[in-house]
Amino acid sequence: MADITPTLKSKLRADLTIAMKEKDQLRLSTLRMLLSAVQKEETAGKESRELGDEEILKVLAKESKKRGEAAEVYTAAGRGELAANERAEAQVIDSYLPTPFTDAELADVADTAIAQIAEELGERPGMRQMGQVMKVATALAAGKADGSRISKAVKDRL
Repeated sequence: MADITPTLKSKLRADLTIAMKEKDQLRLSTLRMLLSAVQKEETAGKESRELGDEEILKVLAKESKKRGEAAEVYTAAGRGELAANERAEAQVIDSYLPTPFTDAELADVADTAIAQIAEELGERPGMRQMGQVMKVATALAAGKADGSRISKAVKDRL
């Protein structure tokens, strides 16, 4: 029996078609860029493969982060119109990403990861076990927070 839930990639393609029909240039160009980035990632490496939704979300998060960084550079260079365009693209990309964790939710993730490692070690982990805690916390966050935010939350708790 076929899986009836649409994949993220098919949703991007369907939304691309809608953007074409509605002549929404910003959404159209952004979705084309995203599909291109996904395809590039699929063909990177020794053999091409089909990306799953988790991997596609990582590609989208990376593209969104690029847009944010570019907007900062354009703003610093006094190119407000280019920065606004980058921010608009980032908003389109962010609409496909899961809602990011709040600081409180991130603190809960860090506490859970620390408790899990403490259970394995038989003692509360310290800074030496930060790598182990980060591995668990990153898995728990599942794309809803970037590594630097997770790292800060874990450091604050250790």
